[in-house]
Amino acid sequence: MTASRTWTAWSCTVRLTVEDPAALGAACGALKALMDRVDKAASRFRSDSELSTVNSRAGAMVPVSRLLIDLVDVSLVAASLSGGAVDPTVGAAVVAAGYDDDIEAVRQRTAPQVIPPPIPGWQRVQLNRKQALVGIPEGTALDLGATAKAWTADRAALVLSKRHNCAVLVEIGGDLRAAGTPAEPWVIKVAEREGDPAVAVTLSHGGLTTSTRTTRTWDTATGPAHHVIDPRTGRPADGPWRTASIWAPTAVRANTFSTAIIATGEAALGRLTLAGHPARLVDADGEVTELAGWPAASRAA
Repeated sequence: MTASRTWTAWSCTVRLTVEDPAALGAACGALKALMDRVDKAASRFRSDSELSTVNSRAGAMVPVSRLLIDLVDVSLVAASLSGGAVDPTVGAAVVAAGYDDDIEAVRQRTAPQVIPPPIPGWQRVQLNRKQALVGIPEGTALDLGATAKAWTADRAALVLSKRHNCAVLVEIGGDLRAAGTPAEPWVIKVAEREGDPAVAVTLSHGGLTTSTRTTRTWDTATGPAHHVIDPRTGRPADGPWRTASIWAPTAVRANTFSTAIIATGEAALGRLTLAGHPARLVDADGEVTELAGWPAASRAA
């Protein structure tokens, strides 16, 4: 017997499922509180967030909370793991592409053509864990969107499963994390966009994420744009795959590879192959490629 609750936050669908229905209310409250703390620390859409302060003071070392230190650290690990494909220093390029506000507001206008600024590279981010300081080069802006959402799903699932002594499934947008030991594996519908035709897979542990360039889209003076930036060009990625769904032991790791595949295409495929994580890739024409043990028994749902 399970219980689930769904709501909207961070411009995406949030869903929490617990195996103990009695724990649902308290667990939902805890997840919402965690998301609020992460938002205040790492949102680039809030002028009062710590991340906005770091970005506005580029060139200086800025004191921040331990939470933001953890979130920046996670983004740098993802950058290293992906060979720079998932680079948190693309913030200015994301804004230049037109994504400078909530996605619904962005869709109401046509963004002008802007030459993307150079990507300084994740190696130039300075992180002092002992003194809780973050520094970025002048002209740089951090965007932690590729990892902060997945980190939140990981953290919430692990904490809530332990606290309530039951299996928990957390979904924030395309990032899912299962923790605990469910009596039966969770059945997950995997699709490019919410409401699209889906395939069903089972998930008993770990993270399952979907990254796509088909959902957060908007119009610009030179045509459609999306939020996944190729750090090599500073522009929205235009590689061979439009959507990537990947399983890994954590949502952060799964998201790192799914974002990397969209961002840099073939350049990221070798790292994914070496990692051996099951993957489902959809190319620009809709053709599906399944890798490394993606369940052949996955069915239309």
